[in-house]
Amino acid sequence: MNRESFIKGIRDGIPIGLGYFAVSFSFGMLAAAGGLSVGQATLLSLLNLTSAGQVAGLNLIIAGSSYPEMALTQLTINLRYCLMSFSISQKLERGVPQFHRYLVAFGITDEIFGVTASQAGRVSPWYSYGAMSMAIPGWTVGTMLGAVSGSLLPGFVTSALGIALYGMFLAVIIPAAKKSRAVLWVVLGSMALSTLFQTIPFLKKVSTGFMIIIVTVAAAGTAAVFCPVKEEEKSES
Repeated sequence: MNRESFIKGIRDGIPIGLGYFAVSFSFGMLAAAGGLSVGQATLLSLLNLTSAGQVAGLNLIIAGSSYPEMALTQLTINLRYCLMSFSISQKLERGVPQFHRYLVAFGITDEIFGVTASQAGRVSPWYSYGAMSMAIPGWTVGTMLGAVSGSLLPGFVTSALGIALYGMFLAVIIPAAKKSRAVLWVVLGSMALSTLFQTIPFLKKVSTGFMIIIVTVAAAGTAAVFCPVKEEEKSES
């Protein structure tokens, strides 16, 4: 049973790993351009597995932000993974030991959560391990090769290729914004707030980390108050 679940996880994780490889390649180049070594960039991806969190963290590292600021920023951006882990822990087979739950929670990403949550009935932790065995190497190796390329290629080439990472964020945001007006307003509101922080003199003094925290909490909080998800929408999703 464990072997079958693991193989199924591998099969479902292959497309995720390939997608992660392409995206993390761009992150690796950004990390190299920011002054991180190949080893540092690779270790960062191996231990984090979060695209948005890593990009924000990289910007904070480059800006020389304090450790508390980095920690609070990562908590704000990656808090959703805690909720995903709680949800998946309820879907695992009964009697699964705690250490299995911790390992599954470590490997939770948006995509792994999606394929795991879509499985019928309860899920073996070995299914998640199979998906993780494709996703983690894809993300980590892609970062490593991107960092190596970034350290060898000319600056104008890495700058051009680095746009691919932001293209991924647009690919995630635009379809969701087309389907949901609430998501559209959150995106536009975040853009407007970010612009204010970059143009108003006294707001420009706010550090990058706290700017991310303020914009995230303000945009998400406003949407939660004015555009709450109704119960029938939850049941349909």
